Amino acid sequence: MTLIRRIMAGGLAAVLGVLVGAAPASAAAPRVEDLGVPLEDVLLLGGVAAPGPGGQTVLWGASSGAPAHLNAVDPATGAEVARYDLPGAAGAWAVDATEDGSVYAGTYGDGHLYRWTGEGGVQDLGRPLASESFIWSVARGAGSTVYGGTYPGGRLFAYDPATGVRDYGRLSPTHAYVRSLSYSGGKIYAGTEDPAAVFEIDAASGASRQLPTPDGLDPAGKWAYDVDAAGGYLYVRYGGASPGPLHVWDIAAGRWTGSLDAAHGLDVSPPDADGAVYLIRSGELVRYDPATGTTTGTGMPFTGRVANTRGIGWAELGLPDYPGRSVVGLLWRGLMFRYNPQTGAKSFVQTGIKGEPIDVTALTEGPDGRVYAGGFLNGGFAALDPETGAREEFHTFSQSEDMVAHDGKLYIGAYPEARVYSYDPALPWNSTEYSPSPEPGPAANPARLFDLAADKQIRPRALVSAGRYLAAGTMPDLGHLGGVLAVWDPRSGTLKHSQRNVVQDQSIVSLAYRDGVLYGGTSIYSGQSATPPTQPEAKLFAWSVKENRLLWEIVPVPGKPAVPALAFDDRGRLWGIAGGEVFAVSTAARKVVQRVTLSTSGSSTGQLAFNRRDRTLYGAHAGRELFSLDPRTGRHTVLREGPVNHLAVHGSGDVYFAEGSRLFRLTR
Repeated sequence: MTLIRRIMAGGLAAVLGVLVGAAPASAAAPRVEDLGVPLEDVLLLGGVAAPGPGGQTVLWGASSGAPAHLNAVDPATGAEVARYDLPGAAGAWAVDATEDGSVYAGTYGDGHLYRWTGEGGVQDLGRPLASESFIWSVARGAGSTVYGGTYPGGRLFAYDPATGVRDYGRLSPTHAYVRSLSYSGGKIYAGTEDPAAVFEIDAASGASRQLPTPDGLDPAGKWAYDVDAAGGYLYVRYGGASPGPLHVWDIAAGRWTGSLDAAHGLDVSPPDADGAVYLIRSGELVRYDPATGTTTGTGMPFTGRVANTRGIGWAELGLPDYPGRSVVGLLWRGLMFRYNPQTGAKSFVQTGIKGEPIDVTALTEGPDGRVYAGGFLNGGFAALDPETGAREEFHTFSQSEDMVAHDGKLYIGAYPEARVYSYDPALPWNSTEYSPSPEPGPAANPARLFDLAADKQIRPRALVSAGRYLAAGTMPDLGHLGGVLAVWDPRSGTLKHSQRNVVQDQSIVSLAYRDGVLYGGTSIYSGQSATPPTQPEAKLFAWSVKENRLLWEIVPVPGKPAVPALAFDDRGRLWGIAGGEVFAVSTAARKVVQRVTLSTSGSSTGQLAFNRRDRTLYGAHAGRELFSLDPRTGRHTVLREGPVNHLAVHGSGDVYFAEGSRLFRLTR
């Protein structure tokens, strides 16, 4: 948007507001405009190289969406061979193929197991274990058997088309995740979340034992994120989504025999004729020989934060530079890679896998007056023209937890590791981690400022402009409680202050600022649902930015688990939402002075924003409605029923809100 257009959009509206006065909330019926889907991209989670329709080797990949899809890609051309709906599923980390030619996908959200065959297509086999909503991993066994690992019960199961489901039960009383699985010689190998553990289970008897931890490795703070059996060895990568140490277990010898640092996930290839496997290490495809412990580079580079394979294997491509078998695989955004060991030929090809709409998780007005949106899981970053509502930019980016404008830049809180970035809209986009600029050399934009991974934080759920500073409130990672309040100084480029457990064992999920004081709303929950809370109800606190100390805390709504949104009105009252109640606080008196009951909901979600144009609060209640509330009278009106979870008020007075992946604009 040009400077003149911005002045016309914001300045003229401001002048008119002074001339005619602010209109009351009920002056005109609101008009809702559907702006479409601002965020759309490919996200592949699980995959495998295996025979597809017609019996030829394809790259299978599960793409997240509504519904998720099971995609088959020709490794010679990148063209789509087939695309199958996975009804009711949002996505699948778990994809593998069995010896009988079946391809299985275990999904999250519904916890169903799907089976593809050449004769029958995709069949929904239902939920193998009634208690489990997430199948994290599936692994081929002998014959037609497939094994699956689950959450939240940390259970292991087997499925055979002839005999049905076998429940092996919970692997560990202290683990909720069976994150990774593989099978070799009658044994099932399963990896868990923090503290990382690897179990060996006898497939016939169900007897289980835990493998020893590799020497020098502290399992605390790590997951056994990837477990792959290949050629008589077990490859276990410890850590998370980012590169981490890979340790090699000799199955026959029963001991750890090798290791690699900075290994990427999620898989290693099946062994070549000499028993060596291919994987990505330190941003390069390498060949690793477990017998000698030697690693040989291929010169094939992989850039960006997430260079994890989504299925890697072997295929005959029939191309001049790729004689015999070539290593082939998929990456998370639908890019395909291939490497030929004989000729050294290597290439990346964009596949024909279709992008899917992405649920909006963050909305705000940027420093340039445009509307910015960030998304869930697939992530994505979009900028919209506030006059037309049209999308002007889209970029591949991380999952966004919150966004806020501050001192000419847009700040973004990203999942995981509670990362915070600054984006300057006046400069070219260049996310070196997610979507690098085609032009070499420009600085990173968004630039990564800091993260709070060392404090065991995972979600920067709340960002606010706090005078000369930027403040962030976070939620901790699995197995931990207690968020961090971080205060960033953009002038010095340093953290002025970071404090964990401002409120004991509670996350910080909302922030507001006024006159040198940060006000925070908490949640009793961690950033991962498997961690049980220790506190009974959420709190509201006040924090002095200058003195770096807690001034006071109160329980604004007894019994509610979270205060997910805060906003000041034009009279200096602080408003919040908790469950089905909106409340106003006198910060001078340190007490609630007004309450408005919307429902009896105990929801931990909600949004609230003050519109200075019409002096009205707008909110999203429990993911089921958009409402307005007059802060003077307490009168509230339901403006729209539906799954509204995120909203933002623009300086023009327009209200933007999201229902899943669709963005809407409300004007009066």
